[in-house]
Amino acid sequence: MTPTIRVQATAFDLAAESALLTAGRVDIGGLASFIGLCRADDGLEALVLEHYPGMTERALLKIAAEACARWPLTGCTLLHRVGRIIPGEPIVLVLTASAHRLAALESCAFLIDWLKTEAPFWKREEFATGEARWVDAKDSDDAAAARWARGG
Repeated sequence: MTPTIRVQATAFDLAAESALLTAGRVDIGGLASFIGLCRADDGLEALVLEHYPGMTERALLKIAAEACARWPLTGCTLLHRVGRIIPGEPIVLVLTASAHRLAALESCAFLIDWLKTEAPFWKREEFATGEARWVDAKDSDDAAAARWARGG
């Protein structure tokens, strides 16, 4: 099974991506999904995500390979947007498929936790005031990812 990895500026559609992952498949018993959305904290006008093409995709593939090594996945899709994203728009999509629900659910949680800490994206917040600032890593994201290092 080769994971689907995409970094793109355009929005994605959960139903379309789910249909692509499951088309013609009868070995999937559970499909888990997570969509991360841009939220309007403290007057946020937009979130701008930057990356290094090639490097980012390799990092996402490595993260997906780790999930595939830990769980018996029959499908995996990681989509991450870059560019200017306004509140309410989707940023990231994780889809995992397995014969059983637990593997799909756990691997989906693992992937989003690891994406938050291991994927090389740089985020800048833009506010209506004209102020802009780079987003620092959060201790809570590191703690969430660390739980998987201890075996989940």
